[in-house]
Amino acid sequence: MDAATTVFLSLGLAADAFAVAVSSGLAIKHMKVNKALKIALFFGGFQALMPLIGWFIGLSFSFLITPIDHWIAFGLLSLIGGRMIYESLHSEEGQKKFNPLDTGTLIALSVATSIDALAVGIGFAVLKTSIGPVITSIGFITFFVVFAGVFIGHKCGNLFGKKIEFLGGAILIAIGSNILWSHLMAAPAVN
Repeated sequence: MDAATTVFLSLGLAADAFAVAVSSGLAIKHMKVNKALKIALFFGGFQALMPLIGWFIGLSFSFLITPIDHWIAFGLLSLIGGRMIYESLHSEEGQKKFNPLDTGTLIALSVATSIDALAVGIGFAVLKTSIGPVITSIGFITFFVVFAGVFIGHKCGNLFGKKIEFLGGAILIAIGSNILWSHLMAAPAVN
């Protein structure tokens, strides 16, 4: 996987975390750098860990799915991207206020926003993609996006959250489509 695709994938996966970070920034009364760092470390860490777990799961079953790996990657990315787009279009009114700095809350939010990264990790195992550079990129980009998102949420309010989530979903669908297209075009013709 080339560097540009890895960066775009990382940004797409970080979109959910960014949306939550903006909301977290809204809920924090007295913003300090250490609060944003705590949130960014949780989200970046889980976003890097989950694809690694998915990659190990995928390695265990790759012999069964290698012939259809491109369809699986396309399906997973399209499903995740579609879910992100759907969620971005359906507002959640009347949500309870939460404490984004509570460790239990941070773990729950980090896991919830990184489930899609687990599925992506499975796809990478199927495609026999080296996971090290991918999880490094996903972790660092998520960390920085979330760190910035907390401050954006604190300063600007909830103007961008759903739009960014929509864009992230669209990016994941585009990457899945590119994987499918590349494999279908490279496949030998059957006579």
